[in-house]
Order: sequence, then C-alpha cells, then structure tokens
Amino acid sequence: MDTVLYELKDYKRTGSLSEADMAELRKAADILGSGGLVAFPTETVYGLGGNALMKDASRRIYAAKGRPSDNPLIVHITDFDEIELLVAEYSDTARKLAEAFWPGPFTMIMPKADIVPMETTGGLSTVALRMPSHRVARELIRLSGVPVAAPSANTSGRPSTTMAEHCMEDLAGRIEAVVDGGSSDIGVESTIVDVSGDRPVLLRPGAVTREMLRAVLGEDIAVDPAVEHPLEKDVHPKAPGMKYRHYAPKAPMVIVTDGTEDRIADRMLSIAEERLSQGLKTGMIASEEVCGRLIRLKASKELPFMSTEVKGPILLYRLGELLIINIGSSSDEESWARELFAALREMDACGVDYIVAEGVDEHDIGFAVMNRLKKAAGGNIISV
Repeated sequence: MDTVLYELKDYKRTGSLSEADMAELRKAADILGSGGLVAFPTETVYGLGGNALMKDASRRIYAAKGRPSDNPLIVHITDFDEIELLVAEYSDTARKLAEAFWPGPFTMIMPKADIVPMETTGGLSTVALRMPSHRVARELIRLSGVPVAAPSANTSGRPSTTMAEHCMEDLAGRIEAVVDGGSSDIGVESTIVDVSGDRPVLLRPGAVTREMLRAVLGEDIAVDPAVEHPLEKDVHPKAPGMKYRHYAPKAPMVIVTDGTEDRIADRMLSIAEERLSQGLKTGMIASEEVCGRLIRLKASKELPFMSTEVKGPILLYRLGELLIINIGSSSDEESWARELFAALREMDACGVDYIVAEGVDEHDIGFAVMNRLKKAAGGNIISV
C-alpha cells in the first residue's frame, strides 16, 4: 500500500488552516470515515487514527503498530455531547475532570457503552476517552463524523512520533495516509486517569500533572505503582499496556540521575568511555548544563571538540565516536518533554550502539519525562 502524505503547508507556516489545508483534511477524514487509517498531529504526539466504532479499523491499528491486542486504544472526540454516547456511566468525578482539562492532553477511563467494540478497548469493559485541543486533530475528527481511536503513531515499543516524518518512517506502507501538521507542541502522551472505580487512579503522567489533578480533586487520587516503578517485576500495573516496554530506542540505554551536575557528568562520561573502549558508538542525552561539562571533560582528556549540528530542534555535538544531544536547560522540563522522543529517534538515525541519558527532577511535567525515560531504558537506572 502507498501511504499518502497530506501536508498542511499554510497551517505549518501560520498556525491557521487555509482552504487548501481544509481540502487536504477532508481527504484524510474521508479515509477515516470509510475505515482507513490516518496518522495525524495532536498537541501531545502524533496519533494513528481509525474509526473507533468499526471492529476492523481497530484490528488494523493493532496490526499496523504490531501492538498487543490487550493494550486498549484511546478514543478521541471533539464534543462533550459525545461522552454519554460512548460511556455507560459518567460520574461526578469524571465531569469535574472533563470540565477542568478538556479539550487538552488528558484521557479518562470510564465504563464503556455497548456501542464501543471490544476490539477498541482491548477486551475490557472500560473505554479511554480524550478530547484533544489541537486544531488539526479537532477538525479532522469533526470532518470524519466518527469518534477516532488513536494510539501513538509509531510501531509498538518504539519512541512515539512528534513529526510526520517519524510516522512515515514507522508506518509507510501500513496505513493509508499521514497528515503533516508540523511538530507536536507537548511531546509526551496524554495524562491518563482511571475514574471507573471508587477512587481515581493516575495510570500515566503527562502535561496534566499530579499537582494539577490534586488542585481539582484534592488528595483523592491514587498513583498506580507502575507509574513510578515501571517494569519492576514485583509491581503489577492496573492497566494492561503498562506492563510493556515503551519508547525504546534501538540501542540499550541507561539513565544517570540524583546528583549534582558535576557528579552526573562525571558518571555519564565514565560510562561512555567504557563503552567507547569496547568499540561501541555511544550517544548521550543531557541538559544544556551537563552538556557543557561533558564537552569540557572530554576535550580536556584527549579529543578536541569536533562539530556541532542542528537537527531540527535538536543540537547534536560529535566528538569522534561520541555523540551528545543537548535537550535543553535542566530547569526547562517542557523542553525535555517536547524533544525527548525526537532525541531518541536521532540516536537511532546516528546508529549508536549504547545510550547514556541524564535523569530529570520528578516534579510537574518532569514526572512524565522521567516515566518515559525509565521505560525507554527498561528500568536501567544509576543513582549518583
């Protein structure tokens, strides 16, 4: 199958949808309405969309991604009136959260209505709903006339996609179309809260932070242990999808965290030099502050600074077989969230054999970033 790329040229340039852009969106919407698959931008990451009410469309999403069939899909809507058509119970807690965070990077799990097929919900009696705020996503869903099931538009286990070229890299030939609306704004997937039980439970952190949730609900929200300790053998996650490794680059990866910038830089460079001595091309992902220390440390030992490359939003330093990505200031967790998946994919593109990444403080959106880092590294963490 040939995958068509619908580029929204005016939207990418101005942030407004021209008539030419709308014509491209109508073509993509027709594909969705007829059961085809379309990757499209949202404010979080790109989603791989299909008609949420068509069993075959959901089956095709799982097949295109290589996704385990017990990992539910998130259903995207554009109107509050659609909620009660898709859920069997819309509680006061769910209403309160919807009023606070929709449209936006927030997903709720509620008991599903019969209209939603089990193929969409991974065989569960609950449905995950989200109302995105991204203009392109909202227009595409509205034009399609159907609720759109849309997990991240990547092959299963790989870093999520934040640009159309990432979607083409993973899914070309497997889906009908990709809508190119530029880079995603946030860069990590939506926050997920399960409100199907007696007490709401945070299942995945995102741009709607723990602090924001507590401001609405007070302290009456639990955090699934698998959020803070992903992939640990004695932790049993509430959601099926949380038991799988996600966001993984091709190379093995370790996180270095919990120390001063000097101690983190020293340990990261020590690990990198060990891998380089084994003949492994090594990549590092670090804050602007730690990058500066790494470059000075490396240059003082043997290898002078060689080159700097700008890769879209990413600054890449090459020191022989050592590559260092500057992902932004340590005080700017939003930059880390926005660029993390692109940085992991750039490491793949550079063909590194091993990755050493700096950890982040787990407050606000940093909690979500660290959750993704832990999963990408398979829980391989060094505290200094």
